[in-house]
Amino acid sequence: MSEFETLAIHAGQEPDPLTGAVVPAIYQVSTYKQDGVGGLRGGYEYSRSANPTRTALESCLAALEGGSRGLAFASGLAAEDTLLRTICKPGDHAVIPGDAYGGTYRLFAKVLERWGLEFTPVAQQDLAEVRAAVRDNTTVVWCETPTNPLLNVADIAALAGIARDAGARLVVDNTFASPYLQRPLDLGADVVVHSTTKYLGGHSDVIGGALVAADNQLGEELAYHQNAMGGVAAAFDSWLVLRGVKTLAVRMDRHCDNAERIAEFLRSRDDVLEVRYPDADDVARKQMKRYGGMVSFRVRDGEQKALDICGRTKVFTLAESLGGVESLIEHPGRMTHASAAGSPLEVPGDLVRLSVGIENVDDLLADLRAALA
Repeated sequence: MSEFETLAIHAGQEPDPLTGAVVPAIYQVSTYKQDGVGGLRGGYEYSRSANPTRTALESCLAALEGGSRGLAFASGLAAEDTLLRTICKPGDHAVIPGDAYGGTYRLFAKVLERWGLEFTPVAQQDLAEVRAAVRDNTTVVWCETPTNPLLNVADIAALAGIARDAGARLVVDNTFASPYLQRPLDLGADVVVHSTTKYLGGHSDVIGGALVAADNQLGEELAYHQNAMGGVAAAFDSWLVLRGVKTLAVRMDRHCDNAERIAEFLRSRDDVLEVRYPDADDVARKQMKRYGGMVSFRVRDGEQKALDICGRTKVFTLAESLGGVESLIEHPGRMTHASAAGSPLEVPGDLVRLSVGIENVDDLLADLRAALA
């Protein structure tokens, strides 16, 4: 069993030995009977430490990313915080993308910097700039590819080499691509991060996060901190993400089909200044299967026009988040990336971000055409 679509449906999800149920049960339980002191059944004692439903999800995610250990969290930021406090200490330094997700930037700038973690944002598509940013105390190179919301692409294999030479670890946020389109661990990354809220869950009905570690020792360290810090995924949330993962491959194919058509349409318009979609990027072609369901674009008439477009769509819903079956539209500067305003990571005011869903693409095109008019 090695093909992605098969792993997504079966990895970590054997039929229940007692009932034959083909879907993992929701173990909505806090504690477990022990057969004598320390006599644990299957290693379960308390659901913060481990829960069978969460174990099924963690095993599946590890298989999909090709890692040794998967860990599921209550949110993507809970996963990020646990990871950084595991592999960094006060006085260390991180290199992060110059256009990172606003929540990630806020975590570094408003939380972890006060804890003592220094960081430098750089354009990670410029490898010389990344090398120049590395210091003697750099312990992590944090990569997001494609980035949110500018869709810039970083060379994962090259960044892995830079991190290795510096004695640092490479972390890749694979949320936008999903493991169906990109496998960072195969390219040399040490850890993959996901907001499972997005494409892995896929239905805008769950909040979650995940880490997948390449080597078992790091996986064990992360598991210890996951338990010690406590930001774990609940059983029902784990079940919802696992349900979403089963259809990830077919959904991503449709997301990509629709996004490619929309990017082509936007590029044909005179009132669109720039379209951000990585289908023409050489690095993306090298390391991605296809280019995802996210499209961003800048309009010629400035921020007010961008805001007007966001308010006019009927099929695209004005909302934050991404990766669900329904199409969403948002203004990053006023919404998801407002926390980066006034910082080096501030995004252009004329930028609109689309999370392209799996509706009929002709309906999506007609909706955008009317909103742009």
